[in-house]
Amino acid sequence: MNPSAKSLLQKLVPVLLIGLVTAFGLGVFVGTNYRIANLPSLPPVGVRNAELKPAEVDASILWDAWRLVEARYADREDIDRQKLLYGAVRGLVKSLGDPYTVFFDPPEAKQFSDEVKGSFEGIGAEIGIRDGVLKVISPLEGSPAKRAGLLPGDAILKIDGAATVDISLDEAVRKIRGPKDTAVKLTIGREGEPEPREIAVVREQIVVPNLAWRTVEPEIAYVQLFHFTEQAGTDFRKIANELLKADAKRIILDLRSNPGGFLEVAQSIAGWFLERGALVVTEDFGDGKQNSYRAQGPDKLKGLPVVILVNEGSASASEILAGALRDNRGAKLIGAKTFGKGSVQQLEQLRDGSSIKITVAKWLTPKGQNLNKSGLEPDIVIERTPKDIEANRDPQLDKAVEVVKGL
Repeated sequence: MNPSAKSLLQKLVPVLLIGLVTAFGLGVFVGTNYRIANLPSLPPVGVRNAELKPAEVDASILWDAWRLVEARYADREDIDRQKLLYGAVRGLVKSLGDPYTVFFDPPEAKQFSDEVKGSFEGIGAEIGIRDGVLKVISPLEGSPAKRAGLLPGDAILKIDGAATVDISLDEAVRKIRGPKDTAVKLTIGREGEPEPREIAVVREQIVVPNLAWRTVEPEIAYVQLFHFTEQAGTDFRKIANELLKADAKRIILDLRSNPGGFLEVAQSIAGWFLERGALVVTEDFGDGKQNSYRAQGPDKLKGLPVVILVNEGSASASEILAGALRDNRGAKLIGAKTFGKGSVQQLEQLRDGSSIKITVAKWLTPKGQNLNKSGLEPDIVIERTPKDIEANRDPQLDKAVEVVKGL
């Protein structure tokens, strides 16, 4: 990994993580591409306003509203002007309709910085907002969220009795995260169930596993990748060498309920399966500017047939890896449609210690598919129901074995 990837705000693929304490120290906002940029690098506000045509916007209405509140509000002696200002900025940012573009006041900005560094506790689940609904992307392997019965796709209707309608992703994270040995009560709506259910999850310190592998049939290796942590690339190298020594002839790569992580790790792992120089993913800024990320080797698994398991909990880096292998070498995706999280955030620090996390780019697969919101449709759709999970049945894996044996 290059040195810049080890800075505080690292090149990551977006997904939001609820309150983890992890050995790799990524914190709540694992998977988001954060860059620090200071406000002085932006044009002065007056210059920006001068560039706006009157037909586009008249910013004076904001100050007219401010003066009206100051002059007419019944309890104007109690007005907190700093709160008024932050509320205006928060509303401006929220009007974009992007759950990943968020304003932080100074205390929230400091908390966010601490979370990126790690050292907090929670339930060990990923969340996202889809069509205005707060949802579980995936509970992490071995986490209290998974033990409590949370499933990918669960809608979080209430947090400790408070409705989540119009809640921001960051606010939801703050509400669900908390000290270990304390509980949070989630009201869950689940597809196929007529009534919501309440699930209490006791928070604890979370340790996220990276990956594991086993032989499911002679010469068929089954590799589970749980998370794209900074260490996962090194761990995959060890496993890949074990696969080569074991003379594996076919590989099933399981990316189900994998919420993502470091872009460089997805790029590194893709390099084991793809020709050197093959396009892994493109970062599209929407103004004609693009950055390309390519496989860098060692390409030692490129000759082995591979199929990939995905589901609604496969997000960001998982989608990048799956898309790269399908687009470049025709790897079959088996399971359910992926989550669809492929945007890039930049952290802009404002002059008073507040900050704005703003979406600046989207991820595109090698064939140009926009991953954001659309996700990846599997080549072979196989459902794994809650009843299958409870009974320890895995029809998706069974299908993957059948398919890979024919390659």
